[in-house]
Amino acid sequence: MFKDFFDNLNHKKLKDSRFEFLFEGNSDEIVVFDTETTGLNPKIDDIVSIGAVKIKDNKILLDSSFEIYIKQKQAISSESIKVHQIRNCDLHEALELEDAIDKFLYYIGNAKLVGYYLEFDVAMINKYIKKMYGIKLPNQQEEVSAIYYDKKINSIPQGNIDLRFDTITKNLDLPPLKAHNAINDAIMTAIIYLKLKQTTKI
Repeated sequence: MFKDFFDNLNHKKLKDSRFEFLFEGNSDEIVVFDTETTGLNPKIDDIVSIGAVKIKDNKILLDSSFEIYIKQKQAISSESIKVHQIRNCDLHEALELEDAIDKFLYYIGNAKLVGYYLEFDVAMINKYIKKMYGIKLPNQQEEVSAIYYDKKINSIPQGNIDLRFDTITKNLDLPPLKAHNAINDAIMTAIIYLKLKQTTKI
């Protein structure tokens, strides 16, 4: 009931009719996405890159994966570069912010969004689209670490569960991909998501 109320309120704030499709229920696709950012504070930091991949019929659609880089108003700090390995010189052909966000919204459509600590990535996207279009992402969302926790808690009653990305992949016997790369993290998260959905006990 409350969700419907807030969804309708969010919809009424939409400033651009091009994005009506975001509110058209749920598609049969899932989009797993990840962002690389200049820091960990959505209020002051910015997105450097976005990587995403679609899942349909329990298959990861690598042929239609999504990866973009975004031009920055300020030089990326050396601390950020150490984390995501994206240098200022790597952004010469990056997209302007508005173009990048538009392309991302058209990519995700009305699909369910999945991610690892998805709340942060969604907050980063919402920071932009709130200013640009008046809304927050209306898409249904699912957090892989929460799915992992729910499946793991029965075997660890005390509840002290390690939710680090590397720990989750190891416990699911999945091979690691290069970390701190938005598209690789999105693909790895998609693999984790499908493995969790097919696993009853960890």
